[in-house]
Amino acid sequence: MKLYHGTNRDFDRVDLSKSKPNKDFGCGFYLSADYEQAWNMAQVKVEQLETGTPIVQTYEIDDAAWKDLRILRFENYSEEWAKFILLNRNNPVRLPAHDYDVVIGPIANDRVGVQLWKYENRFIDLPTLVRNLQYMKGITIQYFFGTERAIKSLRRI
Repeated sequence: MKLYHGTNRDFDRVDLSKSKPNKDFGCGFYLSADYEQAWNMAQVKVEQLETGTPIVQTYEIDDAAWKDLRILRFENYSEEWAKFILLNRNNPVRLPAHDYDVVIGPIANDRVGVQLWKYENRFIDLPTLVRNLQYMKGITIQYFFGTERAIKSLRRI
């Protein structure tokens, strides 16, 4: 399987210590199976940091490597997904809030972030949050690799 990582600068080695906290699935290395999505993320990163050039790195993971990893998969927006996102986004430390090597599931983009904010501030309840998310168009899936074991399963091509 090919996966793509959008960035503002090229690098040879994934360094998990450089990942930032409060992300959807925690501190880790995020990829996409969609090249366009990775390209868009690279452009956003350049705009946010006002430095670098959009770059998409390509990685491959062998089908056999998945069986050795502890994986959590969310197919769609759900109450479990929302609770997991909030657990990670509200984690004040770099230590992981979960013990998965890989997490696969929808991205909490800006539109989703608004709904999460409404839920956290008690403007809507959890079932309403999930219902609102299910009506959004175009679920975008992300792949989180959060452990050294997971990173070792990736090969840059």
